[in-house]
Parts: sequence; structure tokens; C-alpha cells
Amino acid sequence: MSSNVVQLSGPQWRGPDLQELVAKAAFGDQDAFGRLYDAVAGPVFGLVRRVLRDPAQSEEVTQEVMLDLWRNASRYQPERGEVLPWVLTMAHRRAVDRVRSAQAAADREQKVAARSHAPVFDEVAEQVEGRLEREQVRRCLKSLTELQRESVTLAYYRGYSYPQVAELLALPLGTVKTRMRDGLIRLRDCLGVGT
Repeated sequence: MSSNVVQLSGPQWRGPDLQELVAKAAFGDQDAFGRLYDAVAGPVFGLVRRVLRDPAQSEEVTQEVMLDLWRNASRYQPERGEVLPWVLTMAHRRAVDRVRSAQAAADREQKVAARSHAPVFDEVAEQVEGRLEREQVRRCLKSLTELQRESVTLAYYRGYSYPQVAELLALPLGTVKTRMRDGLIRLRDCLGVGT
């Protein structure tokens, strides 16, 4: 073996016993947790940074993982595996949760933005449709006789009653009613209503 290779096992590796530190931390030993923190924070940050890519968020998630480690040290089961892989699994889960949370927030914002823009299109369509209908009504009104057009305009656009229309046009009420009925029938036919 060459002298440039560092061997991480055997007599040359003198790192802290992570299982012992976790066991002590589980009983509230802050000094043991401090040493555990120093031993695993770097690998945790590296893993989280690879998942999140954002340094600030990676620091936040690393701190959350380390807090979880302090709170859940008593849940570590040595028979299920080594400490570092257990901690890195917690870190990976936490980082993936952060990515999913950010994606869900972005999706919600996109849906809200899409919904807030939809009424603009409906409003435009409604305005165009209203304008076309008004043009068609104007065209059909022009097809009525002068007396029919005046009677319909006074009653339906100005809000006058039939007797008031008769008085304004100086015509008998029966004549106004007949002209209005005939005018409305012609309008209905012209507009294609009821066909």
C-alpha cells in the first residue's frame, strides 16, 4: 500500500466511537452530543448540499437533522446498522422533504397564478360577445318601422310604461301596444330568438 493512501480502518483510524456518543447523548450528555455533532455534521451537510444545492437551505436542513439527532438519539438501534448511515438516512429524508415541500409550494403558486389570469380571458370573451349582441340588436332595430322602433326604444331602453309611451308619441294606447307587439315579433325573428 502506498504512503499517499489514508486507511480508515484498523489501528490508524482513531475517530470517536459514534455508538457510544449516541448512547450518551440519548441520556442527555451534552458533551457527548457536541463530539457527535462534530463527527457527523460535515458528512450530513455534504449530503444535504448535494440534494438541495442551495447553501443557506442546506445549513438550515443540517441544523434540523442535528436537532432530530439530539431528540431521537434514544431511538438508535445498534443492531440495525452503524450510526453514520442512520444519521445520513435522516438527513437524506429531510432534504428530500424540503425539495418536495418547495415543489408543492411552487405548484400551488402556479395554480393560483393560472386561476387569477383565467377571468381576464373570460372577461374579454364576454365583452366581445356583448358587443356583437349589441350590434345585432342595433341592426335588427333598424329593420323596424319608425313607430315600432320609437315604441320599443322608449319602453325597453328608456324604461317608460306603455301609457307613457302612448302619451309621448301622442297615440292611442291600443295603437302603441299593437306596434310594440309587432315590433317585438320582428325583433325576435331578426335575432333568431326561440328558433
